[in-house]
Amino acid sequence: MPHRYPVREIARQAGVSEATVDRVLHRRPGVREGTVRQVEQAIADLDRQRAQLRLSGRQFMIDLVMETPRRFSSMVRSALEAELPGLRPAIFRARYHLHETWPVEDLIATLDAIARQGSQAVVLKAPDTPEVAEAIGRLTAARIPVITLVTDVPMSTRLAYVGMDNRAAGATAAYLMQQWLRHTDVDILVMTSSEMFRGEEEREMGFRTVMRRDDPTRHIIDVSGSDGLDATSRRLAYRALQDNPRIGAVYSIGGGNKGIVAAFADAHRDCEVFLGHDLGPANRDLLRSGGITAVLHHDLRSDMRQVAQTVMSHHGALAGGHRPQVSEIAVITPHNIPGD
Repeated sequence: MPHRYPVREIARQAGVSEATVDRVLHRRPGVREGTVRQVEQAIADLDRQRAQLRLSGRQFMIDLVMETPRRFSSMVRSALEAELPGLRPAIFRARYHLHETWPVEDLIATLDAIARQGSQAVVLKAPDTPEVAEAIGRLTAARIPVITLVTDVPMSTRLAYVGMDNRAAGATAAYLMQQWLRHTDVDILVMTSSEMFRGEEEREMGFRTVMRRDDPTRHIIDVSGSDGLDATSRRLAYRALQDNPRIGAVYSIGGGNKGIVAAFADAHRDCEVFLGHDLGPANRDLLRSGGITAVLHHDLRSDMRQVAQTVMSHHGALAGGHRPQVSEIAVITPHNIPGD
């Protein structure tokens, strides 16, 4: 079967003879190992050059549709804009549809409007509901790929999910909690922003699975419905503290951490261990001040890079299919805050 590049082109790129290239391609003996690597590198260089030519002048309009607190949507927006220069010669432009709270019928209307208007992709953070899954199906029918971000809608026609393994994140939180509470007999407050986001549900499932296995007598109190907002989180956490005098640790799955810390101060209570998610400005401040013990963090710039590569691959601008890799989970403490 002929190679995808002419032997003469590979030889010119590698700076060796055509006969040498032919021997390397057909795995014949008599070629030094260093020369083999030289030919292999030349082929890799030609692949990159072809990709650059394929991308040259290509423009991609994508729509970010997110129901999330403003602090997180700002982090996503900053991560995408920081990645844009590295995507050249391809040009990405984004339209943002961002709401802290969003009635599902209004979110659906936005997705349907995008299906009518057209887009190269929709990046979606939304509740996992049948209505959302159906709207994703309509986008797919309109040849608009949907990439779910940080929380999935798995029973849909979405093209890919980009983000961390949320079950693994919850299990990691449980492991850390057990280690730090080993000699402390307190209950744990677990707070989520909503019961409708698959990512938060999976984090809680991972957390509970490990806690049930390794610390089965530890009592866990669930509180949901904060929308990840500080004011709502403060009110709900304070009520939980009033109702449960043994609460002495927090796993905050859905955010609103400044509000939760304030609730402990309002109740004149100590928090032995506080675990949160995402390294935004508020959580950085809480880490530095001691309000949070550790943050489970994943690199949003890497996520945005994966999104862009998935979009380009889907539209044939990158050779081969691109399947996003699961984001790495980093445990950030006051002693290893990136950029400090």
